[in-house]
Amino acid sequence: MKTREDLISLEEGMQLNRKEIRELYKQYANPGLATMMGLINFDKKFVRAQGVSVWDEDGNEYLDFLGGYGALNFGHNHPHISGAVQQAGELPNLLQAALGTLYAALAHNLAQITPGDLCRTFFGNSGAEAVEGGLKLAKAATGKQKLIHCDGSFHGKTMGALSVTGKSKYQDPFKPLVPGCESVPFGDADALEDKLKNKDVAAFIIEPIQGEGGVHIPEQGYLSRVRELCTQYEALLIFDEIQTGFARTGANFACQLEGVVPDIMCLGKSLGGGVMPISAFTTTEEIWDKAFGGIDKCALHTSTFGGNARACAAGIASIELMLEEDLAEQARGKGAYLLQGLRELQEKYPDFIKEVRGRGLLIGVEFKQTSGGFLNKISGGRLNKLIEEYLAALVAGELMNSYQIITAYTLNNPNVIRFEPPLIVSREQMDRLLSALDDIFKKHKSIWSFVLSSGKNILTK
Repeated sequence: MKTREDLISLEEGMQLNRKEIRELYKQYANPGLATMMGLINFDKKFVRAQGVSVWDEDGNEYLDFLGGYGALNFGHNHPHISGAVQQAGELPNLLQAALGTLYAALAHNLAQITPGDLCRTFFGNSGAEAVEGGLKLAKAATGKQKLIHCDGSFHGKTMGALSVTGKSKYQDPFKPLVPGCESVPFGDADALEDKLKNKDVAAFIIEPIQGEGGVHIPEQGYLSRVRELCTQYEALLIFDEIQTGFARTGANFACQLEGVVPDIMCLGKSLGGGVMPISAFTTTEEIWDKAFGGIDKCALHTSTFGGNARACAAGIASIELMLEEDLAEQARGKGAYLLQGLRELQEKYPDFIKEVRGRGLLIGVEFKQTSGGFLNKISGGRLNKLIEEYLAALVAGELMNSYQIITAYTLNNPNVIRFEPPLIVSREQMDRLLSALDDIFKKHKSIWSFVLSSGKNILTK
């Protein structure tokens, strides 16, 4: 029988070194992930974080241009948000035999800042959970079963969210998924109309800007047309603003950039200010009442930890901060500066950079695909595979290990590197990123020579 002495205490856990952490992952958590992260030296131990910066155990400072995939719009450990959580510390955090005090306050505050007549909110814990709730809401409110989503989309990895995620790599091991889910090309309104014509669709779910798909921005007018089609064919429109929300794209919510109001909006990530896990789906009074109205239906969708006091305190503080510091305007101005710098690099290094895309501080850089030729042959095809599947990861590894800048590739398009720094990032910090990228491209004559140099650890595995 195991005893207390067999456990790792909190104090002992915080003192684990890098090697010990790696071995514990391999034995008790996810061995494959530990191996993959180790190959590109992404298994460092970080011990402190504040604002845009994190520090490793050796005292080295790194700039975080990944930003928790959009969960750190306010930076690491923002004192206003952390202080709000502490302020709520004496409240009962979970008390199911009562209505949540801060739940009510946060729901009210969201209704003040969300577009149109969105006013009824349910709080969960993760973005995928928000999507699950939004899909259930749409089915219950319409009485229909079919769901339409976009190719290249990413809405989460739970079964319902995965069923409307446009990447077969994540879906295939878990089939059959939720029936009645069909996809259309992102940006193709005519294809969407074909799916909607029979009026048997409960909802169309879409990201206003595709994040994990490679930071794809639809043409102006597409979202407005989507809104018209969903109204015409009696399908609900769900916007997944989990990554694009809370000022990330230069507006409080990305749908506001085109003046489009969804029927349901899914939120998460920076709603908790990077301090607490919290997500939400919000809708209109009419749709809520159709699905969950009245005593008989009010408990059809619930969550034990959803909307707990500390998480809601973080949400309240995050919204306050977003408005008080006008982070949407900051994201617009800083994003324009960073995009300009990256496009200048594209002009300077056209053999490396295919395209620069973004809005606000949600930015993707797509690299060119090329062949390693003879070197690819003698590597047994591994060089081309590295270029196709790991190029952005290798650039991210170089940024991390040589320049102390953290970023990563987009999940559905590994050839795109993403830049999503906290919205409080400074111009000097953005210049440091641009200088690092310039230095990386300058040192290598071609993509395949860079891959050959940076990917030697993977090539030998």
